[in-house]
Amino acid sequence: MRRRRLAPLLAVSVTATLAPVLATSTATAAPVATPSAASSSVATGGLDPYVKQKPRWKRCGADSPAEFECATIKVPLDYRDPGGKRIDLAISRIRSTAPDKRRGVLFSNPGGPGGQGLYMPLAMQEQLPEAARQQYDLIGFDPRGVGLSSPVSCGMEPEEEDWLRPYKEETFDKDVAWARAVANKCREKAGDTLAHITTRNTVRDMDLLRAVLGEKKISYVGFSYGTYLGAVYTQLFPGRADRFVLDSAVDPARAWRGMIQWWAEGAEPAFDRWTAWAAERSEKYGLGDTPKQVDRTFWDLVAQADEKPIELDGQSVTGDDIRSGMRAAVFSPEEATEAFVELRKAADGKPSSAKKLAAFTGSERTGTTATAAGTGARAAEIPSDNMTASFWAVVCGDNSAAWSRDPESYRRDAIKDKGRYPLYGDFASGIKPCAFWDKSVEPATGVHNKVGALVVQNEWDSQTPLPSGQALHATLKGSKMVTVLGGEGHGVYPNGNACTDGTVNDYLLTGRLPAKDVTCKVTADSNAEAQKDRKRDVLPGSPLPERAPDRF
Repeated sequence: MRRRRLAPLLAVSVTATLAPVLATSTATAAPVATPSAASSSVATGGLDPYVKQKPRWKRCGADSPAEFECATIKVPLDYRDPGGKRIDLAISRIRSTAPDKRRGVLFSNPGGPGGQGLYMPLAMQEQLPEAARQQYDLIGFDPRGVGLSSPVSCGMEPEEEDWLRPYKEETFDKDVAWARAVANKCREKAGDTLAHITTRNTVRDMDLLRAVLGEKKISYVGFSYGTYLGAVYTQLFPGRADRFVLDSAVDPARAWRGMIQWWAEGAEPAFDRWTAWAAERSEKYGLGDTPKQVDRTFWDLVAQADEKPIELDGQSVTGDDIRSGMRAAVFSPEEATEAFVELRKAADGKPSSAKKLAAFTGSERTGTTATAAGTGARAAEIPSDNMTASFWAVVCGDNSAAWSRDPESYRRDAIKDKGRYPLYGDFASGIKPCAFWDKSVEPATGVHNKVGALVVQNEWDSQTPLPSGQALHATLKGSKMVTVLGGEGHGVYPNGNACTDGTVNDYLLTGRLPAKDVTCKVTADSNAEAQKDRKRDVLPGSPLPERAPDRF
């Protein structure tokens, strides 16, 4: 692609950028911190050397488009001690296509935690209308501890990254030992860096990057975990948030154990919807004439596979695997039905479609690592367990108070929730490494402000169910919400639906939020686009972690 000659970024004096906020609270403070209670302005001198950095932009890689530029800046590991240890922040950009129409910068994040965002300008370039590409420089970054931003590692073996485990009495002690071992490995391998790989610090990095770029404000598009990142930014830096789109939203009050438990709670209504859908098409699929019969057909196969696992291309599929696979699949009833029909064929020893069985074999899941486009040889710098290590750093370190220190409490919760949410309750509530994590350096951020934002949500979302999006909307008093009735899948924008895409695009282009919340009706094309997007392993650059069933 031809490089366009663009005007230089706006130059703003160091003092005018306002130094990023520094939280002064400690791990012994109240469970939730707000800017007024736990933050104060840093003396400008402390961050002056960081703000004065001049990124050395260069083409991201020989195989990347010429206009896709990358650089690395330094940020403080601990913002309470800006003169101490520094870490890398890998950043990228695609400049506005029309300098005379340029408004500012548009940051973005794909989800995670642990998802690389360096490639995101390429994804946004593909997704945004030309008018938006004219208004914004598209800015990407790997969050601290992720990808090329001083990546953390716990030295985990691949089997140790398998973290969503069903409860079984005979394996519980082994699962406790696994969780303790992972926490210990992370502590030993990542050292003093681990405690500072948090959402609050990533938000501070975003604001420092804003200052380095010479911008007074940022606009932002965040998906899944990226919605929480964006919400925390609006809380810590409300005056610097311009146009914020939060797609497939995290409930801040449930970060993070409660959000994982949403996967079980949200699956039950989706499962009921699936049984009704399949029953209405019993003549075609033969799973039962009523929802109750379909339900029985499902659980009979689960019990059968628990007794004798189903062999699929050299893999043994147990009843627990069926429960886990169907948890995400049921949010798209047709896809779930076709997969389940093929699984029954395999159980009966009949030929079956491997492609349709991907929900149970895991062949469509993204890998544990993702490589940003154009990083070339530098990809070798990223530890193989980086996505999982950085995931635990945030999920455990953001809010250690959310995680019990008593292993037996996880046993009780897993048993209880398997009864309440039989499809996935024990997976979601079982023991995790966070039970053995060190106390958070700072309390979690309470989100409650009047900053304008647009929350976008599908009705049937496997990772951030509709009530989660509604909760974020309620906490952001200045926000409006777009709900796609009948919308399936995790991640909405863009989906080819004129109502949804039009509302988002209008907000990004004009800054005007809808006068009231918007309800869009799903179209066959938009759900088809969502399914196509879920199955596409790679957007321009790298896999999106939020498409994996074990990430946000």
